[in-house]
Amino acid sequence: MKKTVIYYGSTTGTCEEIAGRIASALGVSDVKSAADFGPDAAGYDVLVLGTSTWGDGDVQDDWYGELDTLKNLDLGGKTVALFGCGDAEGYPDTFCGGMRALYDAAVAAGATVLEGPSTDGYSFEGSDAVIDGRFVGVALDEVNEPEKTDDRLAALIQAVKGL
Repeated sequence: MKKTVIYYGSTTGTCEEIAGRIASALGVSDVKSAADFGPDAAGYDVLVLGTSTWGDGDVQDDWYGELDTLKNLDLGGKTVALFGCGDAEGYPDTFCGGMRALYDAAVAAGATVLEGPSTDGYSFEGSDAVIDGRFVGVALDEVNEPEKTDDRLAALIQAVKGL
């Protein structure tokens, strides 16, 4: 497997716990808070980026100062996989919307972003993290559907293992 790092933005610990689960499944030891994101991220072949969603579809606080860093990296030839944590019942119109900011910044940096899943099987009203009927990364709802998380993560894990 290519040199891989996982960065997560987590306030309540949910996104951090998901990052740990992904790392365990991939055998990755480089798992870092988004607060530690910096230019050294360009030294990895694969970046798995995660965020919880807050407010009106915003990234978790640790990502705010780092989005510009991400956007300005040279990630040409690199692959990015995204995951997001949200609450589809409590915030049905912004579900996992924070992933969109990560997606836009990674694309601006020249990365190839792995395609996310179809919105089929999800219950929500809207999300900025949906393009053409697909999420920009894996959308997770640990609040209302924790029993679906492993299945939803499986495709991301297989895709990253296959790189």
